[in-house]
Amino acid sequence: MFKLDDKFLEELGLGDLPADQKKAFLQHVYSELEIRVGEKLTEGMSDEMLDEFGYFVDKNLDRMREWFAAKMPDYAAQPDFQQLQAKAANADEATLLSEYGAMKWLQLNRPDYPKVVAATLEELKKEIAANKEKILGTNPSTPDLPQAA
Repeated sequence: MFKLDDKFLEELGLGDLPADQKKAFLQHVYSELEIRVGEKLTEGMSDEMLDEFGYFVDKNLDRMREWFAAKMPDYAAQPDFQQLQAKAANADEATLLSEYGAMKWLQLNRPDYPKVVAATLEELKKEIAANKEKILGTNPSTPDLPQAA
């Protein structure tokens, strides 16, 4: 897995950004990565698939429960669910089902998800590196990164 942190910025030649600008820039990179990965993952998906994934994004508790009943009735006994539940002991049911369900839905419907994230991150890193001087000379809260189409 990847980390968006100081080391990430250093690898791209942006380690000299002031601390407050680093945080803002990393948040921007994460948001941009999320958008781009989402666009790539949804290519070719049916409306039904998009709606189904939307249950987890929107934390629609009734629909998530229905999905689990149909697709993974034993989810609560799964070790990975129990680990998530222990890590997020104060999380409500909707939050737990949303996080776990999105992960499981992607594993079932887009098993290439990790590869898509890795490839998209590499593309984004190349864009950032190519624009390093421009980024260092701009306001990092609105960095000069190309936006997703």
